Amino acid sequence: MSLALILQLMWSLGLACKDIFALRNKKDLHTPDNLFIIVMVDWVVAVFMFSGACASASLTIFFMWDVHFCETYSKLACRQFALSVVLAFITWLLQAASSFSAFWLLVSFY
Repeated sequence: MSLALILQLMWSLGLACKDIFALRNKKDLHTPDNLFIIVMVDWVVAVFMFSGACASASLTIFFMWDVHFCETYSKLACRQFALSVVLAFITWLLQAASSFSAFWLLVSFY
């Protein structure tokens, strides 16, 4: 999950720098070629984030329900694990919404 979030962070920072550059130099980023690259990378990042969230959820379910680590080892923060999984899925939903809106913008060119 951390690799997917690092990829998301780097991609978002790169897009922010590109947006700042375009605003300062009065460039248009809404070209079909540029949007195609953004949409493709957004979809790849969304798939990575979804797979990381699903893997985190499966490990949390495994610890909490299958092997009962939370009952055996009371020092484990199982509620925080579950909360982090929920937040990971919320992050994926926001990334998916961004991907769909970029895809819709790309489709509007054709």
